[in-house]
Amino acid sequence: MQHPARSAPASTSPEAVDVVPEAPQLGRIGFRRKTLAYIALTKPRVVELLLVTTAPVMVLAAQGHLDLRFLGLLIATLVGGTLSAGSANAFNCYIDRDIDRVMKRTRKRPLVTGELSPREALVFAWTLAVVSTVVLAVFTTWLAAALSVAAIFFYVVIYTLILKRRTPQNIVWGGIAGCMPVLIGWAAVTGDLSWVPIILFGIVFLWTPPHYWPLSMRYREDYAAAEVPMLAVVRGRTAVGLQVVLYAWATVVCSLLVIPLAPMGVVYTVLAVLSGAWFLIESHRLYAAAIRPGEVKPMRVFHASITYLTLVFIAVGVDPLVFVPIPALLP
Repeated sequence: MQHPARSAPASTSPEAVDVVPEAPQLGRIGFRRKTLAYIALTKPRVVELLLVTTAPVMVLAAQGHLDLRFLGLLIATLVGGTLSAGSANAFNCYIDRDIDRVMKRTRKRPLVTGELSPREALVFAWTLAVVSTVVLAVFTTWLAAALSVAAIFFYVVIYTLILKRRTPQNIVWGGIAGCMPVLIGWAAVTGDLSWVPIILFGIVFLWTPPHYWPLSMRYREDYAAAEVPMLAVVRGRTAVGLQVVLYAWATVVCSLLVIPLAPMGVVYTVLAVLSGAWFLIESHRLYAAAIRPGEVKPMRVFHASITYLTLVFIAVGVDPLVFVPIPALLP
């Protein structure tokens, strides 16, 4: 899933709730503005990253056989996956609307501005959840539909309601929901799971902390004000930098495990190695800056991580189409 998310203050006392400003009351807004507000509720940029991991995995699962049946399956899976991810994100916005009013970078979300009411958001989230499940069950496989439901449940209940407000490990385990599109895409094509999608799942799982923790460094004051115990809030930048390096190494190593299992050819191998090396270099630069006094630029790693994951999964989809075994290049 993108992963490739926000929550409420730990305090839930009446006094704490009373000091949270209510969303401003707006007059009747137009259809276009209302539509854009609903779209914003789904967090489109997050959904885009999830789709980047879904489509290539489906190509790999189909072993590069892209006929009309596959095209229909791909469209149905991407539509269902988009609705599913949008549902989870809408639920997240509904639950976290109190701290979205506190954090500067989330104050323009539709439940904060008043463009949508909590009831509208909740109905919208449930509608997307039901429709996405029906689409995947009817047009793909029951396993893909079940995995989609599990992803929504995990993101909404396990991550947003339980983990996010209680532990700095929230991103580590909550990131499982963002990994599910990999399994959904594979299951939509094959109707089952194997070690290959599990390893691809592992790539996204291990990638999520070094992707998100730099962002939490950048917005540390926001999370501190909202009392969300992100690692950057409770441990500081040196600890975050070290964890980013460790998880980045684990991600790159996991990406190389796909090569003998799939098996993958030259395209994937070269892209995984080169993009992985770049990701590691940026991660080490962040750590080197974090242990010294002065300015840290965590967003470089954040953006690098997005590019890295995109390149790796593009390679996953392209490699089966132009498969060249690695021994073919050896003397």
